[in-house]
Amino acid sequence: MDLAMRYDTGKLFFDARDFITAAGWLAEVVDAEPGHEAARMLLARAYYHSAQLGRAESQLREIIERNPVEAYAYLMLGRTLQRQGRDDEAVRYMRLSAAMTGGSLDG
Repeated sequence: MDLAMRYDTGKLFFDARDFITAAGWLAEVVDAEPGHEAARMLLARAYYHSAQLGRAESQLREIIERNPVEAYAYLMLGRTLQRQGRDDEAVRYMRLSAAMTGGSLDG
């Protein structure tokens, strides 16, 4: 199965809210193609929704390192840190996301 099919399969499981299975498929894509930002973001989200918060944080930090203007990654990193009870750290990323998008810290 090629990477595009693996990504599509991961996305199907994600859309079906089977986040653990989705993460398995998407991790294969990211391992084979580390620069596949859409797969990495979806993998981070699958980890977030399946409460694998350390893994989500790691993927989100990698996205930000590769693409420092990816506002959604900052938002997701902030939310991930909040879920870990790290509110003081989270606020920095939430503010960066809000500044990039013209949004607020309430969303």
